[in-house]
Amino acid sequence: MDNILLLFVCLFIGVAFQFVKAFPKNMHLSLNQFVIYVSLPALGLYYIPKIQISIALLYPLGIAWFGFILSFVFFYSLGKYFGWSKKLTGFLIVTAGLGNTSFVGFPVIEALYGTEGLKTAIIVDQPGSFVVMATLGIITATLFSREALSTKTMVLKIALFPPFIAFSVALLMNCIQIDFPVVLQSVFQRIGSTVTPIALVAVGLQLKIERNSKHWKFLWLGLGFKLLLTPLFFYILYKKIAHASGIVIDVSIMEAAMAPMITGVILASSYGLKPKLGSMMIGIGIPLSFITLALWYWILKFF
Repeated sequence: MDNILLLFVCLFIGVAFQFVKAFPKNMHLSLNQFVIYVSLPALGLYYIPKIQISIALLYPLGIAWFGFILSFVFFYSLGKYFGWSKKLTGFLIVTAGLGNTSFVGFPVIEALYGTEGLKTAIIVDQPGSFVVMATLGIITATLFSREALSTKTMVLKIALFPPFIAFSVALLMNCIQIDFPVVLQSVFQRIGSTVTPIALVAVGLQLKIERNSKHWKFLWLGLGFKLLLTPLFFYILYKKIAHASGIVIDVSIMEAAMAPMITGVILASSYGLKPKLGSMMIGIGIPLSFITLALWYWILKFF
């Protein structure tokens, strides 16, 4: 469980750096860019060539892909009805539609379900959450940002997005069933492992709990959707409608209940989608998720 401790330590370091004058005020922007342009591509290049593609992937893959679509339909409808700003609507879609299926998910799933559970968690995360973030995530962030982009510009932005390029290369290698040399795999793994500490320090640098903020209701709405409504949707769909069962189903639903994805928040922030609210989604969402995850574990075990 040292990975979980790492989450809180890095978040605290980021908060502490806010009070160190030697650090520039916009330091989090540079850290965000490093995560997006270096760490995430390395992660994709390491994991995706190793994934075994089969029909058994459909249940865990559905968590990421249908979870994001559900978020889009839910918040886009509410945004239209209540007249929310484009940035707020886009922020909620991206941050509530992407789960922290690796940095929180992996250690939690391994602790609860062991190595077998971790295999399913990797499927939810890599061809699932990671790819959704690199495709649907950037499309949504672009559509709802302050930028007015043509279709051609948007397509180019997605095609040239480093995690998407890395995913495309890694997927091609998976299809032709080859992997990188062991030395390169080790390099990718080490670089990819920097995502968690750097991303959380960046979040901590931006984390300010504004008690009088007018956005508290949106924070609770986003977290309520991510931590309660999303796993409830998949619990009903998988368990009650499809009548599926087993460790793959339970792990998939638990992954659906994870806190918002750190890099999803960074992606939204880099497009100007409510960065202050984003840091609160992580700072409050991660600790709160441990309570709701315990609830879902109990429901899956006894119902």
